[in-house]
Amino acid sequence: MDGPGAVAVGAEGLGLKGPRGWAFRGVDVKAEPGALVAIEGPSGSGRTCLLLALTGRMKPTEGTASVGRLRLPKQLSAVRRISALAHVPGVTDLDPALTVGEHLRERALLEQRFGSSLRALLRPRAERRAASRLRIDTALAAAGLDLDALPKGPRTAVRDLERTEALRLSVALAMIGKPRLLGVDDTDLKLSDAERAEVWDLLRSVAESGTTVLAVCSEAPEGAVVVSTAPKKAAAEAAAHDAADDAADGTENGNDDDKETANALA
Repeated sequence: MDGPGAVAVGAEGLGLKGPRGWAFRGVDVKAEPGALVAIEGPSGSGRTCLLLALTGRMKPTEGTASVGRLRLPKQLSAVRRISALAHVPGVTDLDPALTVGEHLRERALLEQRFGSSLRALLRPRAERRAASRLRIDTALAAAGLDLDALPKGPRTAVRDLERTEALRLSVALAMIGKPRLLGVDDTDLKLSDAERAEVWDLLRSVAESGTTVLAVCSEAPEGAVVVSTAPKKAAAEAAAHDAADDAADGTENGNDDDKETANALA
């Protein structure tokens, strides 16, 4: 397995098919360790599915991908262990009733319980508390989230956060696990131009600090490695051909699609 540090991400002809057809197809990726990768495309073009596939959360239907020395789809669980997600609707949703501090403490506790070695768990309580505090402080610094600047400090409820503050909190929670690959969804959704620039500056700093970043967006920023999910001509023609075949085969193909989707989510 790779040592510590950011990882390279690559893919050739990557595709994922579900019951309604191809979520994405024919995607190629080539990004060096510590890169900021912008997954660009219109809404509904499979951007989030690609993000989940490259972080080991969904199983591709065709093609191959790599995260460092790990290979997809064969090593999904290994990729999940070195990656983290932030700001993904339905996956990393923040609880609006909890405070910022409660979210941070809960994530640090889970990381300490399930992400630490047995030796670390046997350390004195004071040492474990100090280690958790350090993880939280480091993650907050990486996400650029200043608790003192919030209306009620760490006691601020998530429902009272601005959009960019909520995104920073989600990134901080992901960074508590010290991932080598960070996936962020909807980076520019409903943000002003100034807020978009702020978010991209944040993600650039995360990448520069040693974590490769995959970020879903509608428009990639300057300097990012751009991966488009917009259908290519050849892939679009192949998808249209498959759709025609599916229509001809009727329910038989529908049953097959259900099985493929189950495999993709395994």
